[in-house]
Amino acid sequence: MKLHEMKPADGSRKKRKRVGRGMSSGHGKTSGRGHDGQNSRSGGGVRLGFEGGQIPLFQRLPKRGFTNINRKDYAIVNLDKLNMFDEGTVVTPELLLELGVVSNAKSGIKILGNGVIEKKITVRANKFSASAKEAIEKAGGQTEVV
Repeated sequence: MKLHEMKPADGSRKKRKRVGRGMSSGHGKTSGRGHDGQNSRSGGGVRLGFEGGQIPLFQRLPKRGFTNINRKDYAIVNLDKLNMFDEGTVVTPELLLELGVVSNAKSGIKILGNGVIEKKITVRANKFSASAKEAIEKAGGQTEVV
């Protein structure tokens, strides 16, 4: 096979339907829309979820709960992740972002007590769980709320 002999597979390329280009095109006059009715008109058709006047499914289903627009969502970091830092390091939210420990700081950083910390470090974060605070101070480190 040579480059000039190559052609697309049968049925993979379809000709565009050119509507409203005269009777001989096969899509003239009504342009494939039929003679009358809602769908023959410009802007015709029904909205998404419309069921012909029947109460639509999304309206029939019960609604529950609400979304609190003031909710704060914290990026969480567990204690075992903090072992990557050297002794005496001051761990800040900016440092955690820079090193890729968290990809998005969201409303702030919260340190949780999952895992064991072996190094004496100072951790600055927006929130601490009670167990995390206890573990960091037990290892000889400090916690500071920013």
